[in-house]
Amino acid sequence: MNVTLRQLRVFRALATERNFSRVGERIGLTQPAVSRSIHELEGQLGLKLLDRTTREVALTQAGLSLATRLDRLLDELDQTLRDVGDMAGALRGIVRVASSPTLSANLMPDCIAACLLQEPDIQLVLLDRIQQDVLGSVRAGEVDFGVVIEPSPTHDLHCETVMQDPFVLVAPQAHPLMRHRSLPWSALSGYALVLLDHASGSRRLIDAALDQHGARCEVVQSLGHPTTVFRMVEAGIGISVMPALAVPPDGLGRLATRPLIPVVQRDIVLVHRRNRSPSPVAQRVWELVRDTAIGRLLR
Repeated sequence: MNVTLRQLRVFRALATERNFSRVGERIGLTQPAVSRSIHELEGQLGLKLLDRTTREVALTQAGLSLATRLDRLLDELDQTLRDVGDMAGALRGIVRVASSPTLSANLMPDCIAACLLQEPDIQLVLLDRIQQDVLGSVRAGEVDFGVVIEPSPTHDLHCETVMQDPFVLVAPQAHPLMRHRSLPWSALSGYALVLLDHASGSRRLIDAALDQHGARCEVVQSLGHPTTVFRMVEAGIGISVMPALAVPPDGLGRLATRPLIPVVQRDIVLVHRRNRSPSPVAQRVWELVRDTAIGRLLR
């Protein structure tokens, strides 16, 4: 059965007006077009809906049954379409975003503050999780989108890189390596390292850079949180390689950082399910996070 919405609207108007000419004027169709629409509807249903005489249009029993139900159905459809259309201009709502720990601590606070200022009717709810759990939450539809460190190649996620974050050496200010303004990766050879663990999206990138650039080091501690890494370095357990974004804006106290050359960067990426576009409200937050990240690069 291939009944069209126009056919139903023409029939409803005719059930009310009982006159082909008036219906045509009301809905902007010629009288032959109104007749053709009713004829096609009757053909699809296999029932006669109207009895036509030279003086009047009368509903058959089938036509009366359809007409009595059609008002409610079309009114509900119209309201549904209006509600969906209103989503495009929605000004309020809750948007759930998951992000990995270093980003939750060092990027997302600026994003939440920007949302409070620029979109006061949108509540940005942050879920702070390790990278694999962030990706799992995105795939499961638990969150609107995620903020992660460049994920391994995947075909089920739409990804947009919003900023790049270089890795730096972290060591006590009095450490011999701190005499240099920048260091090659190979200068780390022989030193004990305290690194983020493999649950971090950064660890595989750090391991690859150490190997590629000939830094032969022993990893003596693998930890889940940047603050713990910094405390271990302060205690003299080892030096570290960390993303620059993990370094607090007001510095690290007794620790210092140095650029590593050649520069190796991690991509900060927004992700959502490839076949599920964000809602209009979530899209606004996506753009806000992207703009906030770009703004940090321009500082």
